[in-house]
Amino acid sequence: MSKFQKILLIVFVAVLALLVYTEATKKQPINWFPSYSKLDKIPLGTYVLHDLLSAKMGDRFIEVNKPPYEVLKDSTLTGTYFFLNNYVSFDKTEVEDLLEWTSKGNQIFIAASSLPDKIIDTLSLKTTSDYLLDNMGSEPILNFTNKKLKAKNAYRLNKEFNVAYFEEVDTLNQKMLGLTQIFNDTLKITRPNVNFIEAPFGEGKIYIHLQPQIFSNYVLLSEENKELAEKALSYIPEDNNLIWDNHYKSGKRINTSPLRAILTNRYLKWAYYIMLIGVVLYVLFQGKRKQRSIKIVTPLKNKTFEYTQTISGMYLDKKEHHKIALKQINLFFEFIRTRLRLPTEKVDNRFFKAVAARSGNTLEDTQAIFTMIEKIQYQNSELTTQAQLEELYNTISKFKKQTDGKS
Repeated sequence: MSKFQKILLIVFVAVLALLVYTEATKKQPINWFPSYSKLDKIPLGTYVLHDLLSAKMGDRFIEVNKPPYEVLKDSTLTGTYFFLNNYVSFDKTEVEDLLEWTSKGNQIFIAASSLPDKIIDTLSLKTTSDYLLDNMGSEPILNFTNKKLKAKNAYRLNKEFNVAYFEEVDTLNQKMLGLTQIFNDTLKITRPNVNFIEAPFGEGKIYIHLQPQIFSNYVLLSEENKELAEKALSYIPEDNNLIWDNHYKSGKRINTSPLRAILTNRYLKWAYYIMLIGVVLYVLFQGKRKQRSIKIVTPLKNKTFEYTQTISGMYLDKKEHHKIALKQINLFFEFIRTRLRLPTEKVDNRFFKAVAARSGNTLEDTQAIFTMIEKIQYQNSELTTQAQLEELYNTISKFKKQTDGKS
């Protein structure tokens, strides 16, 4: 190594060390990701609520990591099924299983800003979001209708969240439990909007709260607002099992890489990167090839495509075209929520324009695909043909390619 190369290496290492020090000492910004995971201690995680409920309820606190249609195969399971997330996306079969389970005398408690269409249609509900024309802020204030739970002044969440409420409620059969509106210089709710209801279903009940943030670490660690979650959960019978859902969580852990523990810790991550850089520098300046040529080994063939063809062929052989189409539609709505960041509970002209603008597709193409989806969803399952299924798949694929700029 020449003298110039040594000087260059020393300067490079010094600059790298300075960058690592700056990054390591930099104050981390607050993570406001709506995780709602029991493992997360970030503001919108549920570490505190999970810890309190598991300690208080003991054996009556049941955690499930599977989707509802698998959990409810256990016919002995009873109690209150608790779903907490920024949105829940049950498919039609799951909703039917949950409603049948509820009708036998059990309860469902859903805390989410966005609800499945099947739940909304079954309970004759309609949701929307509150806003003020003269105020760009959206800090929610909340209270209860029950005199024993109602506070003198409404509870204010000092953070801008979506203020969702029920635009339509079946007042003859459903009970209004909580109210909300956007904070506008007063803690009095002057324009009450219902955001918490109790809906009887068969011998059971369904509770829906549209402000899931009240169950988060952020609210439970607040002296002013920690009562919100306790009062909302007081409607659950004390002797009931509480079935805590871990499946429908935005912050659900799905990364199984062995490097995850290293890459999620910024100190270990930088140490790992420095090690890699050191190896590269060694190869560049000192490495020498001292081994024999390595025999080329033909890698094993990837059979994933053949396996997928076999499984899809089994579904097509059974002529279950309608079920496959509904799964395609559910995945497409999930794509809109995650990729385009748009809620899908209300499909109207405003929604079409937003989807068209964010995806790069024309308004006519956007309306056409949702017209096709609506036709398939509400037609008799026996009328869904293979040709219709293929047309739906091709249309959705073309739409996604246009969104990703690959058309």
